Amino acid sequence: MNIYFTNFPDLPTERLHLRAISEQDAEAIHKLQSDSVVNAFVGRNITSTLESAKAYVLRMRTLVQKNECIYWVIASKDNNTFIGSVCCWNFDLENEIVEIGYEMLPEFQGKGFMTEALKAVIEYTFGTIKANLITAFPSSDNNNSVAILKKLDFVFENESYNNKHQNIKNLTTYTLRPQTH
Repeated sequence: MNIYFTNFPDLPTERLHLRAISEQDAEAIHKLQSDSVVNAFVGRNITSTLESAKAYVLRMRTLVQKNECIYWVIASKDNNTFIGSVCCWNFDLENEIVEIGYEMLPEFQGKGFMTEALKAVIEYTFGTIKANLITAFPSSDNNNSVAILKKLDFVFENESYNNKHQNIKNLTTYTLRPQTH
């Protein structure tokens, strides 16, 4: 697998620009990480402050520099407004598996933005990273997330389980192979 991100891969779509995170995104990250509904589905406590959001931005940039994840801000192509984020991480080099994670501000949900963003990330993950399998672990309670994965031809793999480390209940496993998308 090719997980070297020295030249950050900006991904344009019809309405979106998937780009690197920057210090200017700290307020939007704080807003996203302060949202109780979003946090319930990702197992994050609402402890965000502007300072913790700035630290998060720095941590994501560092992980990308170390080739430990690739983290895209999903921004509007029209005005560069922060909409959400998507990442590839937990790289299993031996088995060529990549996990994706994603989240979106509530006011942008239900408009097809995440589906559009994930299509670009899936293409990049199979085409450039050369993964053989993409995994996602949504909460079964997150109907919107599960619906997006199904729309993108992800396959349900197992029953729900609880992740004690991330405080997420009813996690499920969905997978996608290159030939199915």
